[in-house]
Amino acid sequence: MSTVEVAVRVDAPPDRVWSLVSDPTAMAGITEECTDTRWSAGSSGPEVGATFKGRNRSGFRRWTTTCTIVRYERGSEIAWDVAFGPLAVARWAYRVEPAEDGGTTISERFEDHRSSGLRLFAPLVRGTSDTAGLNRANMATTLSRIKSLAET
Repeated sequence: MSTVEVAVRVDAPPDRVWSLVSDPTAMAGITEECTDTRWSAGSSGPEVGATFKGRNRSGFRRWTTTCTIVRYERGSEIAWDVAFGPLAVARWAYRVEPAEDGGTTISERFEDHRSSGLRLFAPLVRGTSDTAGLNRANMATTLSRIKSLAET
């Protein structure tokens, strides 16, 4: 299973950067594929076990996923598992680390949890057979947007 991680240095304090990634339901429009997120199953905020629905798009393709927060360390890391129905898809994570000069390093990580069978259908859903390459490009765009927001 592939893992992709992209990091960027931000000229802003860690708490400002954290405020941009600590709530996945506030990130629609910042990320490249996610167009809407909403808490589900009685969840109302980010904590381990909270769930949310994510609506995504890639070109003309659209899909919805169910996500469960599996790691939440206030100020430093959030991660959630993504499922499409009963099928495991991925784990996404953001890590925020203070830099020695007062800035911040933020990283975004993707771990592919799809079965080999599900990977066969990926080109139909996302429009590419290079999931790692597409994710790397999308992550760079997302982190650039976060950097821009945090630095203004």
